[in-house]
Amino acid sequence: MDYVVLVAVACLFALVTGMNDGGALLATGLKLPTVRPATGILTLVVMVALVPLATYAVAQTFVHRLATFDGPGGRTAMTVAVLSALTVVTVLSARGRPTSLTLAIVGGLTGAGLGWGLPVSGSAVATVLAFGIAAPFVGGFLACGVTLLLFRWTTARGLWRWHWAGFLLQTVAYAANDGQKMLAVFMIALGFSGAPLPYTTLVAFLFGLGALYGLPKAGRTLGQEIIASRPLHGVSAELASGTAVICCAVLGMPVSMTQTVAGGLIGAGVAQGGGRVRWYAAVKIVVAWLLTLPASALLAGVVAYILSST
Repeated sequence: MDYVVLVAVACLFALVTGMNDGGALLATGLKLPTVRPATGILTLVVMVALVPLATYAVAQTFVHRLATFDGPGGRTAMTVAVLSALTVVTVLSARGRPTSLTLAIVGGLTGAGLGWGLPVSGSAVATVLAFGIAAPFVGGFLACGVTLLLFRWTTARGLWRWHWAGFLLQTVAYAANDGQKMLAVFMIALGFSGAPLPYTTLVAFLFGLGALYGLPKAGRTLGQEIIASRPLHGVSAELASGTAVICCAVLGMPVSMTQTVAGGLIGAGVAQGGGRVRWYAAVKIVVAWLLTLPASALLAGVVAYILSST
């Protein structure tokens, strides 16, 4: 029965990840006809299935570097971590504060590990947090420069080609980094190592289902609320966020693609005048980010401690 619950939680997490992340990844380019939503989701599914076959360093960070979940009670602690992360994200989203599921699962895994008495690496958690904080700023800085270059050197037709390049870069980056939190949960739940194709395919399929369901709402958040977005801004954000997230993946550091895309959109807007940025919406999202990790860690830690003590 415990095994069935663990697998069900892992599947639920992949579905919710698709709902939370899939639409956000497509939102930046919705004003260009180059990549249709169906094509975009299919591309994401293929990348999520195949890229981990080449590299799964970020999944290893989730499984082994933050806390050790292969000891007694490790799988139960993982279940607590995932459910706590989903609870926090659901509550914040219901209150109109969309947030990062990556931050939530980092907090959940850390809190559950501490609450259950599992080994937790403070230095690893601090390093992941540092990269997570830096990623949106790096994305914004890169997007500012990319926007200025594209505005000067690219025609409207050329922007279509850059959109394809940016979208493909972004999907590869997501599959190599942020998307591997789903694989990590399955690795802990089922006790396998590496990235076997049957498991990455299952993760990708569930992610795709969630993305189809969550596209309208998630896409609206990034595509309209943060910035009065034009196609140039979306393409710049794609290129910038993809570059920043891939660099973090090379180092095995999990960062949030949605955070980095948001930073990229703000940077692209600032490049053409800060008045394009809806700062009240940006502040609302940043506040949600700041709440997400400690809330997930606290909830998971308390629940894990109670369960471990019974």
